[in-house]
Amino acid sequence: MNKAELVAAVSESSGLSSPQVRAALDSILEAVSAALAAGDEVRLVGFGSFSTAIRPAGHARNPRTGEAVRRPASRTVRFRAGEGLRRALN
Repeated sequence: MNKAELVAAVSESSGLSSPQVRAALDSILEAVSAALAAGDEVRLVGFGSFSTAIRPAGHARNPRTGEAVRRPASRTVRFRAGEGLRRALN
């Protein structure tokens, strides 16, 4: 499911118009992104939690040439599924 399909599904189930749902979804995604950028954790009870983690520097290999490349340290996003989401999947 992509963003447009998600907007359509939420619009259909909630009775809101697509532009309203798109604006709300954009606002949610911006708030989650801002919180993660600030180093905060975002918890959606029953769905899951988003957090950031530091990926240490290391070595990688170019798959085409086999050349070793140094990969700098970076921050990445981690998602941990909540109990409600796990139950829905199983």
